[in-house]
Amino acid sequence: MEYSKELAKEFNIKEEYAGNIITLLDEGNTIPFIARYRKEMHGTLDDQTIREISERLEYLRNLDKRRSEVAVLIGELGLMTDEVMTALDNAVMLSEIEDIYRPFKPKRKTRASVAKEKGLQGLADMITEQSAGDPYAEAEKYVDAEKGVETAEDAVKGAMDIIAENVSDDPEIRKRLKNIIRLNAVLCSKAADAETESVYKPYYDYSEPVRSVPGHRLLAIDRGEREGFLKVSIDIEPQKCINIINRLRVSGDNACSQLVKEACEDAYTRLIFPSVEREIRSEMTDNADEQSIKLFALNLRQLLMQPPVKGYTVIGLDPGYRTGCKLAVVDATGMVLDTTVIYPTHSEAQVKKSKQVLKDMIKKHHAQVISIGNGTATRETEMFAAECISEIDEKVSYMIVSEAGASVYSASKLAAAEMPDLDLTLRSAVSIARRLQDPLAELVKIDPKSIGVGQYQHDMPQKRLSEALDGVVEDCVNSVGADLNTASPSLLARVAGVTPTVSKNIVAYREENGAFTSRAELKKVSKLGPKAFEQCAGFLRVPESKNPLDNTAVHPESYDAAKKLLELCGYTIKDISNGGLSELRARANKIGMSVLAEKSGVGVPTLSDIITEITKPGRDPRDELPPPILRTDVLDIKDLKPGMELKGTVRNVIDFGAFIDIGVHQDGLVHISQISQKRIKHPSEVLKVGDIVSVKVLSIDAEKGRISLTMK
Repeated sequence: MEYSKELAKEFNIKEEYAGNIITLLDEGNTIPFIARYRKEMHGTLDDQTIREISERLEYLRNLDKRRSEVAVLIGELGLMTDEVMTALDNAVMLSEIEDIYRPFKPKRKTRASVAKEKGLQGLADMITEQSAGDPYAEAEKYVDAEKGVETAEDAVKGAMDIIAENVSDDPEIRKRLKNIIRLNAVLCSKAADAETESVYKPYYDYSEPVRSVPGHRLLAIDRGEREGFLKVSIDIEPQKCINIINRLRVSGDNACSQLVKEACEDAYTRLIFPSVEREIRSEMTDNADEQSIKLFALNLRQLLMQPPVKGYTVIGLDPGYRTGCKLAVVDATGMVLDTTVIYPTHSEAQVKKSKQVLKDMIKKHHAQVISIGNGTATRETEMFAAECISEIDEKVSYMIVSEAGASVYSASKLAAAEMPDLDLTLRSAVSIARRLQDPLAELVKIDPKSIGVGQYQHDMPQKRLSEALDGVVEDCVNSVGADLNTASPSLLARVAGVTPTVSKNIVAYREENGAFTSRAELKKVSKLGPKAFEQCAGFLRVPESKNPLDNTAVHPESYDAAKKLLELCGYTIKDISNGGLSELRARANKIGMSVLAEKSGVGVPTLSDIITEITKPGRDPRDELPPPILRTDVLDIKDLKPGMELKGTVRNVIDFGAFIDIGVHQDGLVHISQISQKRIKHPSEVLKVGDIVSVKVLSIDAEKGRISLTMK
């Protein structure tokens, strides 16, 4: 297969670009590096598209590998024909190749194989030809008591088993039936026991066309089946499928034709439909898994790219009932200043004492923001914090942050190495505070699957989910960049070209030799060779460097181009540091980007990126997003009234809507039908995690803690 041609067609890009991407990937370049620093070679595609191309390339290569394996296996049997070879060459899916191989694949003992052992293949061939002869008269020749063929009827029955298996193994028949079933079948679920109450009750008597079952619904049904509450099947009118087989296999109107017709019906009922039903159920689940993984990845990307709350001393509160609320104070750099435990949900005396502790911490450390984890006792902790804020003169606000994965992180070796002197319960409070200060830097320490911004993530194929989410984390880290002198090993390990071992070596070098003074000094780090340096250097910032380009996303390979650009536009490299390049792009446009690119020795996309970066050294793309909502008071669900307008933050986007934090303990749900005036296929078309939105309250069910919202 010509991969570049196929990828160019599928992704609607130039064949040259597809070929370049394949070459760059095969040379060991990372996707973030290719996306950012090789734009001229692929037409400025983003990292997500290049990652999809990489995944598709792997599938196509696996397809070709399996095609070759099957061709060899059939060839070794001496059964390869031009027709089979053509079918293999034309197959575009792995399932098609497996269907072609099916007739040749060694089988366990079947009714057909038993019939063949009894010598009935000849009779099966005669019946299949559908000539005008009498099949039962012919069958008399095959009666052999020693072989277990007692009568002509036994012989015909065995021959029909052979015919049924041949029909079942026909790749063309299977292909057509799969298409018919995909288009016309209905997915049905029934209660395994109608008397049993469960969360799956909506599916106790449910049916929907296979082609239109939403992914989230299918995954819920799959889980209900696994847990024993549901019985699930695919239903279709059998005769519709049997008629298709008959048209392909029945060619006459005689006794043999009638037997072939009966064999075709048996093939469909006993062999084809059960097998195809399993395949289509599996295919549906795979598609639903992929949709769910993509949504999880999209939500994760948006969560990781949340704007950091920079420059504040933050108090982190990890709520709890029995064991109290863990409190940690961190300075603007994330360094731990103080920790303690308070009891805002215990006795009146304890609440009073806890208030005083919190107020004292605020005053002592000049804390400006309180970060509250959204777990057990969050509601009470939020009310407690709001009361404290109202009783002091200091200007303090608070925000609820996701605490997903905080307990896993606090018990990890990484947390123990970072905070060896702290109890693991207090480490989670530190993590909650840091999540507000820099969500990306803190959340990279946690397994992405534990961050909890998807649906049914525990039902997903875990390897595929991990690959997708790791790719998102890698893209986000490299999009933002990392400070070489402050980044944790976890953050550094996500930088393009940096392995976990090299990330530890960078930190060890830093501890032994002091702060890095330039990007070039990276070359002295153990096991960080020329290739790794090429991949990672542009994503690592050194604010302390004498060369201001070291604090930008300009790659060292383009430093000469950047200097030439400045010279041609009448600037010097010193102007980067003193912020004197506000007119740079205007001057560049006046001279002409193509002219400057040619004289600087780079392409226009790279030149444009250089201008963006040196105009704002140390630029963080997250700063361009709306800041998170910081609150000073708290609403109770009882305070809500239908029609009330509120500002909220999107916490999670799922297939049927989005959950919005409106400052009440329970997030409200905006159903997909209430997101936009125009019809949308998926909430992600309009909303993303972290968006600040205006909503109206539609209805409140205080007893069940449900809030329905609308954006219309």
